[in-house]
Amino acid sequence: MTKKIPLVSLALICLSLSPLHSGAKSHRDGEWRHFGGDAGGQRYSGLNQINRKNVARLKRAWTYHTGDYSDGTVYRTLSCFEATPLMADGVLYVTTPFARAIALDPETGKELWTYDPKIDRTKLYNLFINRGPAYWTDGKDRRIIYGTLEGKLIALDARTGKPCQDFGENGIVDMHEGFRDKYPNAMYGVTSAPTIYKNIMIVSVLVEAKVGPSPAVRAFDVRTGKQVWQFDTVPKPGQVGHDTWEQDSWVERSGTNVWMSVSVDEKRGMAFLPVTSPAYDFYGGDRKGQNLFGDSLVAVNANTGERIWHFQIVHHDLWDYDLPAQPNLVTVVRNGKKVDAVAQVTKMGFVFVFDRLTGNPLFPVEERPVPSSEIPGEKPWPTQPIPLKPRPIARQSITADELSRVTPESYAKAKKWFEQVIPGPIYTPPGSKPMLMFPGLNGGANWPGASFDPTTGWLYVAISNLGTVIQMVARPEGSFLPYIATFPTAGIAKFPFFMDGETGWPLQQPPWGTLVAINLNTGDIEWEKPLGIVKELMAAGLPPTGTINLGGSIVTAGGLIFIGGTTDSMFRALDKKTGALLWETEVEAPAFAAPMTYSGPKNRKQYVVIAAGGGNKYTKKFSDALVAFALP
Repeated sequence: MTKKIPLVSLALICLSLSPLHSGAKSHRDGEWRHFGGDAGGQRYSGLNQINRKNVARLKRAWTYHTGDYSDGTVYRTLSCFEATPLMADGVLYVTTPFARAIALDPETGKELWTYDPKIDRTKLYNLFINRGPAYWTDGKDRRIIYGTLEGKLIALDARTGKPCQDFGENGIVDMHEGFRDKYPNAMYGVTSAPTIYKNIMIVSVLVEAKVGPSPAVRAFDVRTGKQVWQFDTVPKPGQVGHDTWEQDSWVERSGTNVWMSVSVDEKRGMAFLPVTSPAYDFYGGDRKGQNLFGDSLVAVNANTGERIWHFQIVHHDLWDYDLPAQPNLVTVVRNGKKVDAVAQVTKMGFVFVFDRLTGNPLFPVEERPVPSSEIPGEKPWPTQPIPLKPRPIARQSITADELSRVTPESYAKAKKWFEQVIPGPIYTPPGSKPMLMFPGLNGGANWPGASFDPTTGWLYVAISNLGTVIQMVARPEGSFLPYIATFPTAGIAKFPFFMDGETGWPLQQPPWGTLVAINLNTGDIEWEKPLGIVKELMAAGLPPTGTINLGGSIVTAGGLIFIGGTTDSMFRALDKKTGALLWETEVEAPAFAAPMTYSGPKNRKQYVVIAAGGGNKYTKKFSDALVAFALP
């Protein structure tokens, strides 16, 4: 790890309280102005009107149907409503899977305006998806800014929904210009919310998982749309990290992008970039070396994009273990002193915690030897960094004794499939025989990330225990790559997961999904609870198994954690100290999104809102519902 230490202020951010607030770092008038609650992605609210004592009385306040979803019957691409709304200056803003922006009255759900960029809905994407907008104001001008799958940045007048004419061309900046010229048909779009810092917005992009457009992180002026800076996640000659790519393997290398929202320390002017894996995801014979800044947490100057420090969490990634979540900017207590830190959750089930200024790990990290590869031409990095604390919070291995026994049929399928695979320990490179990888492609923590309580120093992480069977197959001579990954199922599993193709239940023993509370002051696990239920198994007398989940949590001064994400279509409130379930309600479809909370600008009631859209890879339920809850 290479570091350069900035000159920064060590002053703490002052705390502000309002009548509905309690605790640290509360939001302005109970608003939710950023995707992660604040620019640092804490997902914490100082609101406490809804609390442990009264949450059982929580009722649905209103429901808004966007009209936007795709279940495959009209358009080929499926949708997932993963947006987290914003509430700022008395208005609620949300984006839909089709990239429409909508403004609502936050107390009634009444539509105020809509804007439709009219993306091509006939095009085949991985998913129709948009995780939300950004909000910017200078006290006079108010703007909603977001991106689309088509690589367009859009700035709208927050009051009217009309495009801002001084931004780009008629309110739109085409991010493709100069970046996709050689690959005009390559994927280059935006699915996550930009992050606002002063008059700058830092934009994450989705790129091809192969050679293609530059994956650089770019920042733009919120008023004009002009580019302010660019950070090359694949370093060019003369840049730090360039020598970690052998020969010319860096040239036109794609992947290695930041597709999730970044976090910003507004006081110090530092931005934290969670970089993903280099392309191609599972074969690295054409990119020998450590491959910086792939799978690295990179701190940069938010004003200029200049690198401050980095830490590579996976060397020479062969497992698609990209950093999937927004980093959490946290403050912890070490040796009786407060330390500003940054926590990064991962697909592997590791949680890394770094000093925010230096990038030094706050808990010991060991470089441990890992298996080599049998694939000709492949050269894995010989070690991988393993944090000693916190302990892994996701399943990282499996034995025959750990196969699912929730029903005799489940065990029979699991045993049959398990006998045909090699259960590799974590960081075993994929080989010529089917290998069962834990965690798999969507295991561990995913894009919704974690929530952090600044009053206790506890981090809350939702985990999916889900494996993937992967096998490398030789390609014909002259192919672009000599080997490519396949995901065999043997007619048993659900592509590409170690999951029953009929029931959708994972084929290893529960828990299949958990919510974990980690004390970042000590690195200890405070509690771990199954998250979600399978109704058929509960009716058969089994204890809660948890389910695969794809939704984040928020934590409040009312002593609560709110979370959806489970395949059982439930939205829940838990006691943040114990993990005890205090309230739950069924919504229209699985809420594969992160919730948010705010106080009504007029009635001062606290609302909790979540998108319940279903879809994605884990359910055939689809919806367009944005649902708000409040006390009666």
